[in-house]
Amino acid sequence: MDAQSRGRAEGADPADQWVLNPQTGDYELRLDGAAPPPPPSVPRQRTPQAPGPRPGGPREREPGPRDRDGDPAPDGPRDTHRRGRRQPKRTGRRKALMWTGGVMGLVLVGGSAFAYYWYDRLYGNIDTVDIGDVGSAAVLGDGPANILVIGNDVRTGKGNEAYGNRDNVTGHADTTLLFHVAGDRSNATVVSIPRDLMTEIPDCETRQSDGSTKTIPGSEGTTRFNESYGVGGRDPGCTMRTVEELTGLDVDHFMMFDFNAVKTLSTAVGGVEVCLEKPLKDTDGGTNLDLPEGKSTIQGEEALSFLRNRHGLKNESDLDRIGMQQKFVASMLRRLKEDTLSSPSKMLDVADAATKSLTVDQGIGSPTKLLTLAKELGKIDLKNITLMTLPVVDNPAEPTPVTVVPDPVKAPQVFSMLQDDVSFTEVKKQQKKARDKQAALLNGPRAEASAVRVDVLNGGGPQGAAGETVAWLRNSEGVSRSANQGNAPAKAARTQLVYAPDQADQARKLADLMGLPAAAMKPSAEAGGDGPMTLTLGPDFKKAGVPVATPKKVDVPQSRADEKMCKG
Repeated sequence: MDAQSRGRAEGADPADQWVLNPQTGDYELRLDGAAPPPPPSVPRQRTPQAPGPRPGGPREREPGPRDRDGDPAPDGPRDTHRRGRRQPKRTGRRKALMWTGGVMGLVLVGGSAFAYYWYDRLYGNIDTVDIGDVGSAAVLGDGPANILVIGNDVRTGKGNEAYGNRDNVTGHADTTLLFHVAGDRSNATVVSIPRDLMTEIPDCETRQSDGSTKTIPGSEGTTRFNESYGVGGRDPGCTMRTVEELTGLDVDHFMMFDFNAVKTLSTAVGGVEVCLEKPLKDTDGGTNLDLPEGKSTIQGEEALSFLRNRHGLKNESDLDRIGMQQKFVASMLRRLKEDTLSSPSKMLDVADAATKSLTVDQGIGSPTKLLTLAKELGKIDLKNITLMTLPVVDNPAEPTPVTVVPDPVKAPQVFSMLQDDVSFTEVKKQQKKARDKQAALLNGPRAEASAVRVDVLNGGGPQGAAGETVAWLRNSEGVSRSANQGNAPAKAARTQLVYAPDQADQARKLADLMGLPAAAMKPSAEAGGDGPMTLTLGPDFKKAGVPVATPKKVDVPQSRADEKMCKG
């Protein structure tokens, strides 16, 4: 039975068989005019299985009370150290409207009659990983959110041996997209992180299959970003921690897809249109890719070959390939919006294909939770989705560079804009929000400069910045209780002031003196009120007396999701 005929009577449209029951307010499946069957109590418990090996093995659903969707009933937030987000209200277990879909791990939206049968089927498709205290227990809160989409390069699966070693049963973080969703849901920014980016990977606490925890050591110095997953037992939570260290952002959730997802999703939407300025033929990559100049519609194996190919591109580099991948993602997003959403059968195909290849954290590990996420993402107009690559430069430590490092000027600017939730498409509106946030955070009494106690560390500013700043604070601003603590234990993504809640008046005074933006202010219950505040100077710090400001824009190549790859 093919995907389009699942759950339908012969000759009937799938959408016509989901009938509203006026007594319950739910949509129910009716075949051959039969009365609706009695609703099941809750979905049966299972160990979700997904094709191919999964990191840490399949995870069972946690025991204990369930809500109406069959998900664990909330006992309170799992991650109390994270932002205080509300758990979204649940819909009924058979609620009709399902907004779902996917493209290279970017869940998009669609409309389709959706009931218990499909909930049960899709739930069985999804695989989850317990990533411990990293991430957020809530699906989405009221503020900005960050979702990490990981393309796993595991080679298992029919035909995938052409792309490398089929014995690679774990894979690495080959393609990684940081999806930043604005707090007002008006825009989003998708940042591709190169797999060959040299960065530090922190120690990572992972959950084992027997319920125990194991700390995987971080890297000694810098290493390739793609080693943040799959090396030494690192799970997707380790990749999330690595991105948090790199960007200074809290990462809320991850979604991981393998090679098979590209093939099944591109087929489910009926193919993706691409456009080439010149013919593209892989003569030595082993994929048999052969596309003509101009427009082509690709799917399945050909789509995967297109995304994996580097031959025939400008420099035949991973950065060139990232550019092609971004155009493919934008083209698939448009296909979903313009064509797939109007067809219930296509939407079910897309949902089925996406979830079969999907591994997520437990915070979004059910169809209902993915529904909540997709609804929020569906509010964003394609023209307000910006795609870019993390600004990088050749690794200066290599005589003949094959790896890259973050651009010392532009990368901190991008991180700063994301941290302050500044849009790359609606800068004026978002800048007003940033100013309002700044005013709200800094509205309150100020301590006297002589009462301010602060330790200053250099986490990426100019050499000697900590000492020079302390001298300036003491001699020019009257902050006599400031102290130079030298270099920070690790490089900071940006300048940050950590203070206890009862030190807010000191923090406001120091922010006035230093010109710190709201994003640099970090109240922390873990900070002791009896001790000094901690000011860590990041790459955005220029010199004492020069305000640390969020840029209004950054000069990096960008594209929009509504831009067609093929003109005309």
